Amino acid sequence: MAERTIPIADQRLAVSVPPIPAAAPAPGAPVVDRLGRALHDLRISVTDRCNFRCGYCMPKEVFDSQHVFLPHAALLSFEELTRLAGVFVSLGVRKIRLTGGEPLLRKNLETLVAMLAALRAPDGQALDLTLTTNATLLARKAQALADSGLQRVTVSLDALDDSIFQAMNDVGFPVAGVLDGIAAALRAGLGPLKVNMVVKRGTNDGQILPMARHFREHYGGRVVLRFIEYMDVGNANGWRMDHVLPSAQVLERIDRVHPLEPLASAQPGETAGRWRYRDGGGEIGVISSVTQAFCRDCNRARVSTEGRLYLCLFATQGHDLRALLRGDASDAQLAAAIAGVWAGRGDRYSELRSAGRAPLADGARKVEMHYIGG
Repeated sequence: MAERTIPIADQRLAVSVPPIPAAAPAPGAPVVDRLGRALHDLRISVTDRCNFRCGYCMPKEVFDSQHVFLPHAALLSFEELTRLAGVFVSLGVRKIRLTGGEPLLRKNLETLVAMLAALRAPDGQALDLTLTTNATLLARKAQALADSGLQRVTVSLDALDDSIFQAMNDVGFPVAGVLDGIAAALRAGLGPLKVNMVVKRGTNDGQILPMARHFREHYGGRVVLRFIEYMDVGNANGWRMDHVLPSAQVLERIDRVHPLEPLASAQPGETAGRWRYRDGGGEIGVISSVTQAFCRDCNRARVSTEGRLYLCLFATQGHDLRALLRGDASDAQLAAAIAGVWAGRGDRYSELRSAGRAPLADGARKVEMHYIGG
């Protein structure tokens, strides 16, 4: 597999052009990696741009006004993204999530949504089509997205206190704007809706109970709040273990006020541990990538906005699918190339980190989260 080094924003990662095997897998046949994990979820980043500068993802001191984002010509077109998604569906993908950056910054995104919504699994079933957003533009776009075939949204919101939230997004955007977006999404039928809160000890952990109380009391069970451990994604966020508040402590804080009981996983590969309030007040989730790694069940592939395939959120290596898309590769050849990459997958970064083993070679750089989504 030939390797070359290309610029990706301010970083340089090895990118391989996957070879095309002689035979493609049969449509609908399961494609599994070296640890027996089947390909099921595809996350497509539609832009590397974001209008927030959250410290855990795109800190302003790194992603400042001089930062160079990808030029439009480098991005996959909607037709290319849809063709690629269709190939992934033939390999077993049944869920597609649009991410960024902030995906609603991509012009005419509802057009792509409609194109993806028309895809079908080999058995004729529709796909699970979702989107993750900071909700700054959601109030304006929710209805058009729903009309185009989007089924659900996940909203990022790290605090209800306006001063804390504005400090974390670092652009002064108010909580009210996010809540307006959530309300618009629910009116449009984009639910049940998930809200993700990244918990950073000493920064916003005092918001755990206010967030739990708000989403428990105001949405009639139509919103599931999920607490995410602060992760060492990318190279720019200055991550330290003492900034992590373990999910077990999050649950303890909530349980003391609103008693909880565990729920079974809804589906294989689910990242969040599920809990419900004993009094019937709804459900919450915890995503514990740092303290309770779930690598062994990870069934997600990620494609960047310029067509690089990444096999892990903490990847140091990409695979150039755009070169095949814009070459003369057929869909069958694309499927064979992707299946070959997935078959060689052995990524388990969080598991190794949790076990106290070095997950990366010395000097290796991870892809930044804004480039491939969460």
